[in-house]
Amino acid sequence: MRLNGCLLSLALLLSSTAMADDNAALMQAVHGFLHDRAQALGDEIIVELHPPSARLPACEAPEPFLTRDGELPLGRVSVGVRCGSDGRQVRYLQAEIGVIGHYPVLNRALAAGESVREKDLELREGNLADLPSRALLDGETIVGQVATRPLRAGEPLQEHQFRALPLVERNQRVSIEAHGSGFRISREGQALEPGGLGDRVRVRLSSREVITAEVIGDATLVVDF
Repeated sequence: MRLNGCLLSLALLLSSTAMADDNAALMQAVHGFLHDRAQALGDEIIVELHPPSARLPACEAPEPFLTRDGELPLGRVSVGVRCGSDGRQVRYLQAEIGVIGHYPVLNRALAAGESVREKDLELREGNLADLPSRALLDGETIVGQVATRPLRAGEPLQEHQFRALPLVERNQRVSIEAHGSGFRISREGQALEPGGLGDRVRVRLSSREVITAEVIGDATLVVDF
């Protein structure tokens, strides 16, 4: 009876060791995946994984993926793992990701409606996971835009705090360029709504026809054929 008990204990120990090895391979695959995804955000990356239940069978050929397409691997994220050659078995793990990197802030206060100049921005270093949701990591994207509300110096910046400077005003006379294979023509029209660079706005032509064109410059729009 004592021998049987020893054999049972040995079997449980071997089983636990095998499960630990399986979990280690799974965790290593997920850790490497998250590290690679977050590497572009900063130099120092901290990945904390919550391991799966030890009762699950081994995950063969683990293939990690983020559960939300296009999600930045920052803060608390959910990671899926496809197991097996057919990828039918899927497991989910929770992870906490910190990245020590740089983010832009204003070096002076900005009034509502005031434009952002390149010299108004400076970089701060910190854990990007501590920033607000949708915080800007690239200050170049807002240079030339205007603040939608008063902003203080030194605070993390968010997308909704800025908007493109209008290049077309409502009822303004505008020039519409038409590009096509082997031709380029220009017509005049009246903008029916305001728009910034890259916006698509409705324009009424002299023939009363209404078209949609893309803003490419000051009072200038384009239609591609």
